[in-house]
Amino acid sequence: MTTQTDLVDRYMDGFRRSDHRAILDCLTDDVVWRIHGHRTTVGKAEFDDEIENPSDEGSPELVVERTIEAEGVVVTAGTGVAHHRGAGRVEFAYNDIFTFRDGRIAEVDSYVVPID
Repeated sequence: MTTQTDLVDRYMDGFRRSDHRAILDCLTDDVVWRIHGHRTTVGKAEFDDEIENPSDEGSPELVVERTIEAEGVVVTAGTGVAHHRGAGRVEFAYNDIFTFRDGRIAEVDSYVVPID
């Protein structure tokens, strides 16, 4: 594993535990998170607000099924489960594309699709 994939592993583990500090420590101050079809956050404060969805209970269950690194970018693909207060168990598939600067994650492009 490279330093970048190790950083992505720490980031993903932070989400599994809803550990804001662990996640934010992986990011640049001006991080951009594009959750395509949902919203874009800019900076750690906005990113922090998006870490936990208030309509969900607990931390998401995330499984990284594949990690690909090429040309300074890391891509993860996997599945997850969230526990929505109204809808109950929600399963989804995701791809995250990570771009780095100065040893931290500078951009995240997230594609999330519900699984029926």
